[in-house]
Amino acid sequence: MSIWVGNRDGGELVDKREASVSVLDHGFTVGDGVFETLRVTPKGPFAITRHLARLASSARALGIAEPDEAVVRQAVADVLEFNDHPATPVERLRITYTAGVAPLGSDRGTAVPTLVVATGAATQWPPTTSVATVPWTRNERSATAGVKSTSYADNVVALAWAHERGASEAIFANSNDELCEGTGTNVFVVIDGRVVTPPLTSGCLAGVTRDLVIEWFGAREHDLSIDVLGEADEVFLTSSTRNVHPVVRADDREWSGAGPISRDLQAAFVETAAKRLDP
Repeated sequence: MSIWVGNRDGGELVDKREASVSVLDHGFTVGDGVFETLRVTPKGPFAITRHLARLASSARALGIAEPDEAVVRQAVADVLEFNDHPATPVERLRITYTAGVAPLGSDRGTAVPTLVVATGAATQWPPTTSVATVPWTRNERSATAGVKSTSYADNVVALAWAHERGASEAIFANSNDELCEGTGTNVFVVIDGRVVTPPLTSGCLAGVTRDLVIEWFGAREHDLSIDVLGEADEVFLTSSTRNVHPVVRADDREWSGAGPISRDLQAAFVETAAKRLDP
């Protein structure tokens, strides 16, 4: 497998055993970077335009020079062309974009931002899943709220905590005890037939799949108490790797199976996405 390694201006494919970035890269020293994970279909990467728009938005939010979209698209094309084979098709792609080499500490240098495009195996999710509410919160007023940042330590700790309790995902409330998001997912609930998800003001990420569920199926945004996980008729997660993923256990609450609306949306999303590679 080869990985595309370079910077905002260009780069090249390098064997994964030789691919490297500087140990002084700000993405390595302080997590000063952003990233996108894309699902790759036999026809190509799904919703790449939306992902690249969010990559640029996240970079702007951190004050990093925006990536050159043409360079990123070419890097993606190169990686897929070289690595995608019938016996081992690429199913997942990660684009990482950091502030580049900088002094040790929080100050940035003047280096050109680093760009890396790599492939990875897709997670084989079961038809339904479980979640656990963690004792830590998201700060909806944080400078990085809503940014898909490489600073993932909070998520690593929270996900490990959830795994210890038999759940596949950890769910955060925000500082107002409102439902926010998972470590790599957005959360939806079904109440009296209405599909609802927290607004971006909750501090959650503007997930690509989240946005498509709102646009395609009329889901609504509304502030929700974290207690809604124990009260909603149905709960489901969304992400680029899970699509729509029904929840059958939330903390101590269990359902006998996927709810009818979650199940229908799960199938409808797959069907609709198959017809629209770059919605």
